[in-house]
Amino acid sequence: MLYNQKNLIHDNKLEWKEVKMRDITIVGLTQNNLKHVSLSIPKEKITVFTGVSGSGKSSIVFDTIAAEAQRQMNASYPAYIRSRLPKYPKPSVEKIENLTASIVVDQSPLGSNARSTVGTISSLYASLRLLFSRIGTPYAGSASYFSFNDPNGMCKTCAGLGKVTKVDIEAIIDVNKSWREGCVNDSLYAPGTWYWRQYAESGLFDLDKPIKAYTAEEYHLLLYGTRSDDGEMVHPKVSGLVNKYTKTLLNRDISVKSRHSQEKSRQLIVEKECDDCHGKRLNAAALNCKINGYSIADLCEMELTQLKIVLTQIKDQRVDLLVQSLIEGLDRLIDIGLPYLHLNRETSTLSGGEAQRLKLVRYMGSSLSGMTYIFDEPSTGMHPRDVYRMNKLLKQLRDKGNTVLVVEHDKDVIAIADHVIDVGPKAGTQGGEIMFEGTYQELLNADTLTGQAMRQILPIKMKTRQPKGSLPIRDACLHNLKHVDADIPLGVMSVISGVAGSGKSTLISQVFAKQYADRCVLIDQGPIMATNRSTPASYLGFFDEIRKLLAKENNQPESLFSFNSAGACPVCGGKGVLVTELAFMDPIVTECEACEGKRYNQKALACTYKGMNIVELLNLTVLEAMAVFTDSKISRHLKQLQQVGLDYLSLGQPLSTLSGGERQRLKLAKNLSKKGSIIIMDEPTTGLHLSDIEKLLKLFDTIVARGNTLIVIEHNLDVMKQADWLIDIGPDGGKNGGEVVFTGTPLMMIQKASTLTAQCLRLSCGLDSVNI
Repeated sequence: MLYNQKNLIHDNKLEWKEVKMRDITIVGLTQNNLKHVSLSIPKEKITVFTGVSGSGKSSIVFDTIAAEAQRQMNASYPAYIRSRLPKYPKPSVEKIENLTASIVVDQSPLGSNARSTVGTISSLYASLRLLFSRIGTPYAGSASYFSFNDPNGMCKTCAGLGKVTKVDIEAIIDVNKSWREGCVNDSLYAPGTWYWRQYAESGLFDLDKPIKAYTAEEYHLLLYGTRSDDGEMVHPKVSGLVNKYTKTLLNRDISVKSRHSQEKSRQLIVEKECDDCHGKRLNAAALNCKINGYSIADLCEMELTQLKIVLTQIKDQRVDLLVQSLIEGLDRLIDIGLPYLHLNRETSTLSGGEAQRLKLVRYMGSSLSGMTYIFDEPSTGMHPRDVYRMNKLLKQLRDKGNTVLVVEHDKDVIAIADHVIDVGPKAGTQGGEIMFEGTYQELLNADTLTGQAMRQILPIKMKTRQPKGSLPIRDACLHNLKHVDADIPLGVMSVISGVAGSGKSTLISQVFAKQYADRCVLIDQGPIMATNRSTPASYLGFFDEIRKLLAKENNQPESLFSFNSAGACPVCGGKGVLVTELAFMDPIVTECEACEGKRYNQKALACTYKGMNIVELLNLTVLEAMAVFTDSKISRHLKQLQQVGLDYLSLGQPLSTLSGGERQRLKLAKNLSKKGSIIIMDEPTTGLHLSDIEKLLKLFDTIVARGNTLIVIEHNLDVMKQADWLIDIGPDGGKNGGEVVFTGTPLMMIQKASTLTAQCLRLSCGLDSVNI
């Protein structure tokens, strides 16, 4: 029996208890920086958690709700199964009730190996394989015979990759030179070297004859050597350049190659389409099996809208349900704005926004209800137009009877919340409290950082800087770019906008950054690899300087002040904890009694600098450390952390405890010290609270004021408003993108442009309403 809380008679204890059972209840939560908080989260609603980066949102949602739901679910399995499942520590909480099974959609990147495609990630390719195994003619076998990841179906030549790597002969040999002139473009074969002498002294080649003048027989000998009739090498010292490089560059594990060999591999190895399957990955039997004249490879190369049309033409009643399931899956991808993709598209080529939407769609076809779906900033990498589409999917999940929890900073996502929980007031030790619980409308009137930021409308930049020249991009045609010409202004802040998949990152991060590599510093979307041994001090590189100061002050080796070296506690090995493995039971993790979790041995702890030992120094916040360290190398890094709003972090805080937004700013702080007149940032607002974006914009102004050129690839409308110059790529994504659809100032865009970005920008300024 269900009740509406607003209509309850509160002295009826039975009814009140039944309603409260519908809430996820948390009491006395002290996980990470949370300060003994208690809260209730309504079920079958969309609850959005807001607050500055590092305030404690993720500690509630992921480290507590998700972790405990997974832990309790895993505990229901037999010990043998449990031992093979991920381990989730019990959160620091007094009581947590009414959890349901949870599904977590985090920000981790999609699998990006060469065998991961849109079809495999979305599971649509599995359904297609089943379809062909049932009604494809001539019959080729079961579903596995249509898999390019299975020996039964893959092309044997390329092992199902659709492409092969070969030695690039044109890059290796300069045909205009002779051996004496150095015809091989490799320092190992420079005239006079050991490798050069093997050929020069063989008596087989005219050392003064250019390679282009070789006969066919001489050229073949140069490339492949020669063999006798019984297969033995006639000239064992001349194995042929192709054979030699194939052995040293292709047939060797990259992990055992030297840095020089890895660099040489990139220069001398080329990837080409497989000659046997012509990039289709499958063997002849699978490719010859067809439905209505189409092979499975033909269908996988079609855009999703075209594929849907072809599938609707299949009238075989035996597969009606299977075809309908395929069409429903395609509809979900089309509805979220990915109609231009094809199932054979490698996931490594997807933009951040495309990958994020693909992850979301994976769960939309689920028939499960009563679940808790947890999303970590699902709007990451999405254009405002696509955020609107994603919101529809979140509502659909809720309407199927699921609880939807979202950690988010985007105004448009917060606006669809049934319930909002704002965490703060600030970050780190200054956060960890529940500042607000209520509806979205009530949040707009709340006196919190989020409430204030939601009410604020940043104005369009009216007075823009004048560029000091420009750098050209001409005829850019990589990926979906359609022979694009563009001019990047110098000495100003330019924002590159456009929907996900339109070609923004391709144009700037790949084409432009490669063309002007000697002048560019690229800060991309790549995640920081965080472990419990990496800290802000070690990541920015000034931990060594702190160790040097301690070593000099105490006349000790620097290694004594590293918990990864001589300074490590002998009992726990510098981990601070002891892990006891219990076979099929969960391991027991306890604080090391010898060092009390400090990681260092007694000799290291006895040494001090300005009255503090290494542990006490690492426990200082950035702000406190600025008063302690006057060394220019250390203070410069501390100032950079302060500039990006991370002055509350402690120097030795494990990076694994930082939020996504904090890691993004930490990466930005590291790159501020790099010298380069052109700085490229790919979506720097990822994971940042609305109030942090204001600080970021001030930092952008500082960067440009120093005489740098700043290029920002961004979806955030507030960043666009403060640009000096906008370059909008579109008009849409995929094959419908790849063109420059607008260039000009922000004011010019809202006045004249008719692009998707212009419509959203006008809407954010309250100038007009538009149907996105």
